[in-house]
Formats: sequence, structure tokens, C-alpha cells
Amino acid sequence: MELAAIWSYLQIVVIDIALAGDNAVVIAMAAHTLPKHQRTKAIIFGAAAAIVMRVGITVIVTFLLRIPFLSAIGGAVVLWIAVKLLVDEAEVEGPAHVVKGFWHAIRIIAVADFVMSTDNMLAVAGASEGNWERILFGLGLSIPIIMFCSGVISNLMDRYPILGDIGAGILGWVGGKMIVDDGWIKPWLGAHAGWLKWVLPAFCAVGVIAVGRTLGRLWAPAAPDAAKKEEAPSPHP
Repeated sequence: MELAAIWSYLQIVVIDIALAGDNAVVIAMAAHTLPKHQRTKAIIFGAAAAIVMRVGITVIVTFLLRIPFLSAIGGAVVLWIAVKLLVDEAEVEGPAHVVKGFWHAIRIIAVADFVMSTDNMLAVAGASEGNWERILFGLGLSIPIIMFCSGVISNLMDRYPILGDIGAGILGWVGGKMIVDDGWIKPWLGAHAGWLKWVLPAFCAVGVIAVGRTLGRLWAPAAPDAAKKEEAPSPHP
């Protein structure tokens, strides 16, 4: 095997570990809001959705490269997903213990999978230099990464709740990078504001945590006992 081909495969491995890992974070955070008996099923459904998305996107990846601002729009969607996951987590862990439905989690996973799988396969396509064997290698490698990492992260979040904030921060960084790396935005930043390629992702990482936690506190329903106390008439006139 030529040195250039080996280098290409190494790039694909690194891309899959980095970007397929982001899909695993989304699946783990969404599954974490479910009762334990539904988590495994949600992880399997989520991983299956990611696989289907990757296969479909692999087929049309060259067409996707020509769509203006695709990466930037996808990045904005990822930021919204990160905030939504933190709000959901706050509702589940809040005083009223709202249980999120199985299909609610699957919908969030499916949207995230579509957006982030697009980013993953576009990056793999670039590293493969149009070689379909390498593209299929990258597709196949991403599947076990998603399946394994989703379960591990979801279980760790039970023991270490701070991982929810870290996961949202990672997704915020990913969303910000997708925006600044967009094929139409990146050249403009390089010519006028190159510093934004680092500042914007960092701002997005911190911002989604702050916004998600704030909205979670505001929107999480009160505990039933607290609500009854508020509704009860005062004994003193």
C-alpha cells in the first residue's frame, strides 16, 4: 500500500473517532432521559438511524458538497439540539421528574444523526480523495464507534451528571466548527476575521450550556407538593 493511501486511511480513522463520537454523545444524552429499561432500545434505534443516514449520505455526498451554507445551517441545528438535550435533562432530573417519551428521544437522535452524519461523511469523503473503498471503510468504522460509545457515555452520565454539561459543550463546539468551516464562510473569515474560527466555537460551547441550563430551570415543572403549597390558601387573612 502506498504511503499516500496509508495517510488517507489514518485521516479517516481520526475523523471517525472525532465525528462519530459526537453522534454517540447525542444518542447517549437523549437516551439518558429515558427510564433504564428503554435506554438500550433507544441506543440501538439511534445507532441504526445513524447507520442508515450515513449510507444514504454516502451515496449523495458529492451533491451535498455543492449546496451553499449546508454546513452552517447544520451547525445551527446542532446548537439547538445541544440546548434541547440540556432542557430535557433538567426536566427529567427536576423536582417533578418528568419522564420523556421513547419516541421523543428517537426524534431528537434522528435529527442529530442526519445533521452530524452529513458532516462526518463529507469529511471522510474529503480525506478519501474520492476513493470509494476508503469511503466505505470510513462508513463501516463509524458504526461500532457509535454503538459502543453511546452505551458507555449513557451509563457514565448516571454516575457523573456533569457529563451532561460536558456533552452539550462538545456539541456546541461541533456546531460552531460546522459554521466556521462552511465552504462559503471559511474563505471570508480567512480574509477578514480569522480569529473567529476559534472564538466562535468556544463561545458556542459555553453558550449552549448557559442557555440550556437557564431554560431548564425556567421550564422545568415544579414538584406536585410545591405546587399544592403555592395553591393552598394562607391561614392568615
